[in-house]
This record gives sequence, structure tokens and C-alpha cells, in this order.
Amino acid sequence: MMKTIVRRNSVANNLPTTLHPIIKRVLANRGITDIAELDYSLKKMLPYSTLLNIDKAVELLYKTMVQQNRILIVADFDADGATSCTLAIKALKQMGAEKVGFIVPNRKEHGYGLRPEIVELIDKLPLMATTNSGDGADLLITVDNGISSHSGVKKAKQKGMLVLITDHHEPGIKLPNADVIVNPKQVGDKFPSKNLCGVGVIFYVMLALRAYLRNKNWFVKQNIPEPNLAEYLDLVALGTVADVVSLDYNNRILVEQGLRRIKANHCCPGIRALIQESKREQANLVASDLAFYLGPRLNAAGRMDDMSYGIACLLCEDDFTAKQHTKLLQVFNQERRAEEAKMYQEANNMLEIGDIEKLYSGLCLLDEQWHQGVTGILASRIKDRLHRPVIIFTYDTETTIR
Repeated sequence: MMKTIVRRNSVANNLPTTLHPIIKRVLANRGITDIAELDYSLKKMLPYSTLLNIDKAVELLYKTMVQQNRILIVADFDADGATSCTLAIKALKQMGAEKVGFIVPNRKEHGYGLRPEIVELIDKLPLMATTNSGDGADLLITVDNGISSHSGVKKAKQKGMLVLITDHHEPGIKLPNADVIVNPKQVGDKFPSKNLCGVGVIFYVMLALRAYLRNKNWFVKQNIPEPNLAEYLDLVALGTVADVVSLDYNNRILVEQGLRRIKANHCCPGIRALIQESKREQANLVASDLAFYLGPRLNAAGRMDDMSYGIACLLCEDDFTAKQHTKLLQVFNQERRAEEAKMYQEANNMLEIGDIEKLYSGLCLLDEQWHQGVTGILASRIKDRLHRPVIIFTYDTETTIR
């Protein structure tokens, strides 16, 4: 089999000539072509002002807070969704919102995003974990999802709820009929970075809300301190790395600043407990630790059971409780590893690979016993081995596959 070596095109750059050529190549391969892009201070962060609809979003949030209405965060069931949800709850409560809760779809029971089934649940269940406001919600805020939730938004509107979508996924031609949508990838958005993940988007929304409240003299009137939102950069860093979005200059700033806070022990108890459970050195933590140790343990809750466990861990306010939660996340991660190994062996048995050249240019595999939460990992592993597109299916119900 003849192999083709594909080399990156050389990139003209403004890096100092005094840098070793290998260092210059490493930086250029990561899209860094100017020495100024090595300054990761917070003052270099992109401003929120160019995000489309950001003003409408904060006005909606402000009115909800003034009226003391009920806010429900609708999260995705991965690490980005968990960190997004946690950040939104903590920041809103710190800024004076009293009635804030969350709900996260169960992967197997509900599927992805703000679906009509989730909206129906909102009327039946008390807001989870973080509020005593009773049943239901007045404002739904989606984090890391919602941009394709046409039917779910429609159902929420029919029930009289307001809907604020914050998302980073690619929008379709037609957008849901939400009250406000904040997504840097929507048509007409001039925010320079299109690589924010879900937690990055909601972080920017909270930055804009804080500025709006400051201008309204809100913090003085409520007799509460203005929050330092940099406290949540640990969550932003974890969600950004775990979601494997492109690390452009702005994302590098967010991750670098988050890592600095974590290494200085200025992080939430949940992240500190995840580091200890992963047997990492907190003072020397690097981005790959977030990607390969903390992220998988957090993701395991959504893959094997319910991401509410992961969010509960990140919401913990003391180390002891956080450690108890991480022990459960570790159990989920061990179950995920065992399930992944079993499914990988079964998939290889199906393939009975001989000459790789005789395989089709793409593969679809189906097994009714495979776990929905692990099919994506399995597809990725087989793709890496065979260098072909792979789709893994399992039964969703007796008559449908997913």
C-alpha cells in the first residue's frame, strides 16, 4: 500500500528571528504567527459587544431578575454542557437571581437538546437541586444546545415560557422561534471567534449581564457585591478543552487563564476533587490533563447514567461532598471503559479484518446491545484504526435505531 505524506504548507509569520526554527514551526502549526498572540492576559480577550443579540439577552435576563421569575437552565449531557450549566447557575445566583434551577436530558430517555418531552417534564418536576421556587419555569436558558430545537422551543412558547438559546453548534437555515438566540455561528454575528464552546458562550453572556447590571446600579440597590466572573474560568477551561473545539487565540486565553487559577488552587471544589480522583498534580496541571483525565470522568456521568451527577459535583461548595461525587463519577468512568472495551472487541469480530484495501470506503455497524453513550467513542476508535468514516448504530427502541 502506497502511503502519501501530507505536509502542512509553510506559514509566513512575524515571529522573532531569534526563535529556534523548530519552535517557530510548532507555533505556526498551532496557528500562532505573531509574537503578540503569545500574550494570554485577560485584557486581550475579545469583547462581548459584537455577539449578535447580546443586548437583547441581558435585557431579558434583567427583566426576569427584577420580576423574580423562575429561571431554568436546560443543559447538554456532556462536559461542556455540565460546565455551562454550573457557570450559569453560580453566576446568576451570585448576581442576585434567586430562583434558578436546571434540568438535563437523559441521553437514552430523552435524546439531545430541548425536546418537547423535556418541556413536559418541567411542569411535573420541581426545579432541580438549586432552588425552592416550586414547579415550572418562566424563562428557559439553553446552554450548549438549543439551536436546532424547533419543536421544543415551540412547546415551551405554547406553555407561556420565554426562551433564551445560548449555543455554539452550527445553525440550520431556519432558526427556532426563541425570544433571543446567542450563537457566534449564526448569520450576521460579527464576533471574530467562531470557536467558542457552550461554556464560552454563556461566560460571555454573564460578562455582558454583569456590565448591564452595573450600569443599572443593580448591585448597590440589591446590597450585594459585584461578582468577579474570573472565578469561573476554571469551568471555562475544562469545558473548552473537553469539547475539543479549536484553540484559537481567544480560546487559548480562556484556557490559559483557567489553568492558572486551577494551579493556584482558585478553583471550585468539584474540579479540585476531580484532579485528586484522577491522581494529577494540581500545581502542574496542563490542558491534556483536562482532556484525558478530568473530562472523561465528567463525561462518564452523561454517557452511563445522568449528567445531573456531574453538575452536582461541580456545584458542590465543600471538598468533602465533592469527593463523594467524584467517587461516583469514577465508578461511571470504569463502567464506560469496560463497556467500550467489550464493544470494541465485538466490532472487530464483526469486521474480521484481513486486507484493509478490500474494505469499503465507509463502515456502518449495528448491534442491539451496544450502549448509546459509548457509540461515539467506538466509532472514533474504529475510524482511527481503519482511516475510514464510521457510523455506529444501536437500538433506541424495538423499532428504531440511533
